Amino acid sequence: MLDMAILGLLEERDLHGYEIRRQLRDNLGILANVSFGSIYPALTRLEKAGAVIAIEAPATESGTPAAPPPPPTGSLSGELAVLRARRHSTTRSRRGKKVYRITDGGRVLFTQLLSESGAVDDARSFGLRLAFARHLAPQARLALLERRRALLVQRLAEAGGSTAELDVYARSVVQHTADSVAQDIDWLDGLIAAERSIVPPETTPTATAELTYEGDIR
Repeated sequence: MLDMAILGLLEERDLHGYEIRRQLRDNLGILANVSFGSIYPALTRLEKAGAVIAIEAPATESGTPAAPPPPPTGSLSGELAVLRARRHSTTRSRRGKKVYRITDGGRVLFTQLLSESGAVDDARSFGLRLAFARHLAPQARLALLERRRALLVQRLAEAGGSTAELDVYARSVVQHTADSVAQDIDWLDGLIAAERSIVPPETTPTATAELTYEGDIR
């Protein structure tokens, strides 16, 4: 999930490692607690896979403060990754800092991660994919939403089973869960209605359609 989030942010623009963490924390609350000890190893992994490349950012103008160094990661693997990221950096103040850029191979990987069929089962994973849904074609976004809705409808039906053997407290927990699922279904209904208004009826996907990136349902 972290790899997909990093690739999704780099799809927008090149970023420093500390900028990636800031955007994950500020813009994607699902990963608000992610640390540099996770980010830099992930960047190293993606770089080795050819999904991202590290480049030198444009030199800063005189008097412009350079990007702050990342704080300690709190883990040995994270510290090693930071050291590798700095390996070929210069000490001259006017030289740029290392930034990361997505490659064509990284875009293909992002597409695969964004379109994984089991993505709707986990709420955090679905939320992250929905946050990047603008990178999907309208038909694919609709398929993502309808898959999630179908799953929640099934869960709501299961939650509505017999609770006769439960005490009042356990029943209240079950009811609270069912109410939350019902609210999520209502929320998805609104999103689905909005997507259907821009998707021609003949291309409306089923809940089992395969997601694609900026393309058609296969």
